[in-house]
Amino acid sequence: MTEIRTLSVEAPGVLGFVEERAGDVAEGGFQVRTRHSGISAGTELTYVKGTNPYLAASWDPALGLFRPGTPSAAYPVRGLGYMQVGQVVRSRTAAVAEGALVAMAYGHRSGYVADPLADRFVPLPDDLDPLLGIYVAHMGPICANGLLHAAADLYGPAARDLGDGVRGRRVAVTGAGVVGLLVACFALEYGAAEVVIVDETPHRLRIAALLGAEPLPADGAAETLKHRWRHGPNDHGADLVFQCRGQPRTLALALKLLRPQGTVVDLAFYTAGADEVRLGEEFHHNGLTLRCAQIGRVPRGLAHAWDRERLSHETIALLRSRGDALRTHVITDVAAFGEAPQLFADLAAGRRHTVQAVLSQHVEDERG
Repeated sequence: MTEIRTLSVEAPGVLGFVEERAGDVAEGGFQVRTRHSGISAGTELTYVKGTNPYLAASWDPALGLFRPGTPSAAYPVRGLGYMQVGQVVRSRTAAVAEGALVAMAYGHRSGYVADPLADRFVPLPDDLDPLLGIYVAHMGPICANGLLHAAADLYGPAARDLGDGVRGRRVAVTGAGVVGLLVACFALEYGAAEVVIVDETPHRLRIAALLGAEPLPADGAAETLKHRWRHGPNDHGADLVFQCRGQPRTLALALKLLRPQGTVVDLAFYTAGADEVRLGEEFHHNGLTLRCAQIGRVPRGLAHAWDRERLSHETIALLRSRGDALRTHVITDVAAFGEAPQLFADLAAGRRHTVQAVLSQHVEDERG
């Protein structure tokens, strides 16, 4: 493999492939041919639509501030995506053999040459469906990290496993996209007393039910849950809410679902701000907590015991337990790799709706 096809966003709404030459495989490195490449319809579409904040401002990682000035990202945007499964076609390391399948995060490319000093990879076990491997390197750890933040919220550095924040508790999940559905599966797996998924879309609520969670339409959800989940006088609502949809109205709803002094663990991305979140209402009067859980950080005090490798291990365990249901109900669209530009354009324009779409060179190979 000397040439690699890379998906490129040339400008908002303008996508295509560019050919890039594969580099040499360094000692300690390896080269893969992409088998499957999952699409994150939230984060990735912000570049297709032109709404990602990196396109409009300069990010200062040292100070943690967005500032006016030269944007941190510009078109063309290449290397979009973080859910890849590749098959090793050449290896110069004992860490992975030729023919092995690995989960990585190198973007929508037909292949990739791994840098032995920079690139992270997770070998996939033989008993795991390779299509589910799209979740192992990055997306699964994102969701597992949400549970880890919930555990830290209760126990701080004394938290020991992902179940510490959900076990025996009444948990609501707002948003039945991929993140919300995976988070709900983690909560069920780790012994939550009840898991309710709240969403506006009947189709996604049906998927939630097929995965074992209780579906609840967003309209009227706060009153429904607060009448049902009673802890004591003036103490009604969810013990914990995982907020998994990047819409301000969904964050506002998540706050309404909580019992007093409860916590929202937020895994969403609000590219347009959150003007509908009225902090003078439930947030203030019920003494609520809002925790942002992002994969760039595990909770403070837990970094010695938890890293992305361990979160990937937890993801593999979840996929072994619940993979058949996730494969059947969550991965809704598998398209040939070459269909990527049109698929992204359709998703951005609202002409096509998916839960989890996957680009597959395996499908392309079968079609010839």
